[in-house]
Amino acid sequence: MREATQLDIAGKHTESRAIFQELIDAAQNPRDKAAAQRAMARSAGFTGDCAMAIRYEEMVIAYHVTREQSEPQDAFYQQGEMSNEAARICADAGKVDDAERMYRRGSDLGNKEPEPRTHPRSLWDFRLAHAMTRITAQRGNRAEAHRHMADARGALDGIGRADTALARGQERFYQYLPGYIALFTNDDTWAEVELARAAAIPGNDRDPQIQYFLGLVYEKAGQAEKAKAQFQKAYDLANTHTPPAAFARPAARKKLGLAPSAP
Repeated sequence: MREATQLDIAGKHTESRAIFQELIDAAQNPRDKAAAQRAMARSAGFTGDCAMAIRYEEMVIAYHVTREQSEPQDAFYQQGEMSNEAARICADAGKVDDAERMYRRGSDLGNKEPEPRTHPRSLWDFRLAHAMTRITAQRGNRAEAHRHMADARGALDGIGRADTALARGQERFYQYLPGYIALFTNDDTWAEVELARAAAIPGNDRDPQIQYFLGLVYEKAGQAEKAKAQFQKAYDLANTHTPPAAFARPAARKKLGLAPSAP
């Protein structure tokens, strides 16, 4: 698994996926098979393959369906998580209709979790409103994106009333939404102000995708050296097998003109 994930990070996806498939075929139990299938879904993010991501995440969801009787809280939560993970890969690939469908499905699945719940409904409300903010911004609808962002704020405040620690953990994700809207609706001045602020927040300062978006802002503003430095930062941070890295690593690599196997 470690070898395959490193191959993906290096841009060698044919080799990585051959190993993931071997792990899927040789898995000794359903849990290990689901772990390899999830890794294959994340691999799809490195090439922006929305359909592949959905296909493999659906396999992982099917595994968690089998756990509904024995571990209902975690089983439904994981189903929602896997649907959202596929949705994020699709959103990053620009497949916003597929992304919206999978985000809504993730919210529905997560909210099937029975009491005593491990994650409140307000968390899923926040995640869906956050996703719809990004999706409508990508569609170029600034006013609707701001309405969804207001819904995200309300849901986050609701989490805070029930679980302040959980709310604090989600706060940084909210903070980059104004800059995201501005970036995708061509409000370049505001995008630079908001993304520079959000990118400096602890946690976000290690998020390769947010750092990459700030690079795009500098590039659009004609600030070539700042953009290059930002793309390099995003590339260096994108050294994990996660959806943010799967988006930022190849995108930054292209901006920097690096070969696929660059370290």
